[in-house]
Amino acid sequence: MTESCQKTVSAARVTYNRRMHIIAIGWLYVVALMTLTERNLVAGALTLLFYGLLPVALLLWLFGGPGRRRHAARQAAQDSRTDSGDEDPAPPP
Repeated sequence: MTESCQKTVSAARVTYNRRMHIIAIGWLYVVALMTLTERNLVAGALTLLFYGLLPVALLLWLFGGPGRRRHAARQAAQDSRTDSGDEDPAPPP
């Protein structure tokens, strides 16, 4: 791939992640309003937990997997370059 194409793909991935977070924030807002309409505190807490926090955490974890794998691969590549001595050593202070 050319460099400009890689930048475009990278920008699209960043946009996708932002959109996913906006959806999660919107859903948590809806759940917070649902929580406020519950008749007692226990029902409100359970609504917040089971309709809001747990599903959003699962969604972000599932859709964040590819990003975590890319980050781990990038880190492994950087570590292998460092171990093989390809990088310039740090200048003395």
